[in-house]
Amino acid sequence: MKSNRRLHKTVLGLLLSIVLAALPASAFAKNDHILVFAAASLKNAMDGVVDVYAQDHDTDVRVSYAGSSTLARQIEQGAPADLYVSANQSWMDRLEDGGDIQPASRFDLLHNALVLVAPRDSDTALELNRATDIRSVLGEQGYLAMANTDAVPAGVYGRQALQRLGLWQSLQGHIAQAEDVRAALALVARGEAPLGVVYASDAVAEKNVRVVAKFANDSHDPIVYPAALLDGIDNPAAENLLAFMRTDKAAEIFARWGFEVVATD
Repeated sequence: MKSNRRLHKTVLGLLLSIVLAALPASAFAKNDHILVFAAASLKNAMDGVVDVYAQDHDTDVRVSYAGSSTLARQIEQGAPADLYVSANQSWMDRLEDGGDIQPASRFDLLHNALVLVAPRDSDTALELNRATDIRSVLGEQGYLAMANTDAVPAGVYGRQALQRLGLWQSLQGHIAQAEDVRAALALVARGEAPLGVVYASDAVAEKNVRVVAKFANDSHDPIVYPAALLDGIDNPAAENLLAFMRTDKAAEIFARWGFEVVATD
């Protein structure tokens, strides 16, 4: 399977080379080009980091945001990205096991927390414990918005937390699963779901929701965002951006958007 994947990536690379060769010279006005695959929850923070980075570098940086699982599968199929930032270790582990990243470049970048949110104008008040009755808040027709609980990190963390609180079973049939955490957040922001499970950073990014409660850190696996260069990438600009993401200047931006930066040695 691994040899087939590498063959597929080689073919895609050749096709990409043909396409690039056909582009006019004006398409390469910048000296360097970087394509970042980043978890959807990073959008505001990563956009800010890229904007600041671009001020001092003649580099064209593009960022593709989606669920970590979606991006990892695209990388496995040969998507021509330079670096990947996941919202959990599992999908990065899978890529490392498959030879799709450069292990030496991998590091843990950020931490996050998990929260329960409601529309901004909601008067819902809850404390998260084994006696919490989320179903009564949802009502008969209401749904708890979550990212896909089988594959997307935010959904997986949310399922873990609800299971450990003993609340998961009572919510079956009343969970609206979205393709990624930002889609789940949007359901709550638009008032289409009375409650949602998202990251603390998502609540910072969306003014139309408010935090009802925070899940205890020990109710789910640690929320860690690893970053790494993809296998076969020899792009000094991508290496520079990856290094910049660990600077104090980038840390200030990540913190502003609700993330906790992993301390470096």
